[in-house]
Amino acid sequence: MNQHVSLASENTNQQTSAADTRTRIFAIVGASSGNLVEWFDFYVYSFCSIYFASEFFPKGNPTTQLLNTAGVFAAGFLMRPIGGWFFGRLADKRGRRTAMMISVFMMCGGSLLIACLPPYSAIGVAAPALLLVARLFQGLSVGGEYGTSATYMSEVALKGRRGFFASFQYVTLIGGQLLAVLVLVILQQFLTTEELKAWGWRIPFVLGAAAALVALYLRKSLSETSTAETRGRKESGTLHGLLKHKRAFMTVISFTAGGSLIFYTFTTYMQKYLVNTAGMNAKTASLVMTCALFVYMMMQPLFGALSDRIGRRTSMIWFGALATLCTVPILSALRDVSSPYAAFGLVILALAIVSLYTSISGLIKAEMFPPEIRALGVGLSYALANAIFGGSAEYVALWLKSIGSESIFYWYVTALCAIALIVSYWMPDPSKEGYLVNEP
Repeated sequence: MNQHVSLASENTNQQTSAADTRTRIFAIVGASSGNLVEWFDFYVYSFCSIYFASEFFPKGNPTTQLLNTAGVFAAGFLMRPIGGWFFGRLADKRGRRTAMMISVFMMCGGSLLIACLPPYSAIGVAAPALLLVARLFQGLSVGGEYGTSATYMSEVALKGRRGFFASFQYVTLIGGQLLAVLVLVILQQFLTTEELKAWGWRIPFVLGAAAALVALYLRKSLSETSTAETRGRKESGTLHGLLKHKRAFMTVISFTAGGSLIFYTFTTYMQKYLVNTAGMNAKTASLVMTCALFVYMMMQPLFGALSDRIGRRTSMIWFGALATLCTVPILSALRDVSSPYAAFGLVILALAIVSLYTSISGLIKAEMFPPEIRALGVGLSYALANAIFGGSAEYVALWLKSIGSESIFYWYVTALCAIALIVSYWMPDPSKEGYLVNEP
């Protein structure tokens, strides 16, 4: 009889474990769907700017127009620290699900405004001004999205496989970029360049606004990962509570600076680099980046699983070392590339290196902070470094090109990756000593 009881108990435990696994996977998928829409809406601006730059900034040569649109892109990043603080506080005080729902709703509004915005020829300087307002609105939204979704996904991920499951944050982040460029590639097949410049560029923004409403509905079904006890603590979501973890905060800022800069260099800016520097046809460059982003997206779970085996710190050290050694040679080779196949291979090499960081980007930050200030700690530290270094990547690169010193940008990226290497070497391994280790 005892044997029957034991077997029944074992079967019950297995069923409970399987049910828990399914619940956690569903939560990952639900959070990821909203994350994908958020990043699609945000990045479609960068990929479509080649076509609408002349609509809002009609004067100057192509590089100057791209410089202006890149400036607006960077301005959106300046709202990220505010978004990281506001939504991080909201997530720690009111719950992760609430914060994620509000952020995706705000992104919808920003995309809809851009889709309906009249050109410079119709309303004059109000056109670029309203474009800036829309981007600031989206920047506020996505500034909150990263911290809350990274926190949520790290908390629902299965212990021992957190690197693998949490990597799906960047699967959907990259997926958002991929969908953005894929929509553009499809439009390029059916519309002429003149039609894309006149009105075709608006279509992706309309699609993004509609998809955001679908994501809002999906996020309503997610379960909450924070507890009433942690939300009710006096220091929950406060800067005072965060300042007790200054070392973790500064560590995240230090390695996020290099990680964000190299990520944007080889993703959003790379399409422009291939067109504006390497002289590649715009349609060919879009196709190269579509294929590269798809492979990059598929890399994330592999590198996330690798971090579960070798540790987060080891992954970060390898990222810093390889990025420091390889950035200048890869960008120099891409500058003179003529074959799209060679360009694809070089970009994939770079993105494989970047994957050592991006696959665990959200998780390694979440593992450094306790639950009562986790969303704030992850969101604000990431947003500050991302706004200063990631958001300015295109602008700095284009400005240096405009003054004839483009190669300085290569060394700028290298220097920040070297800093990430140094910081990663001296930090403890969060996967072994972090706050998430003893949580269920």
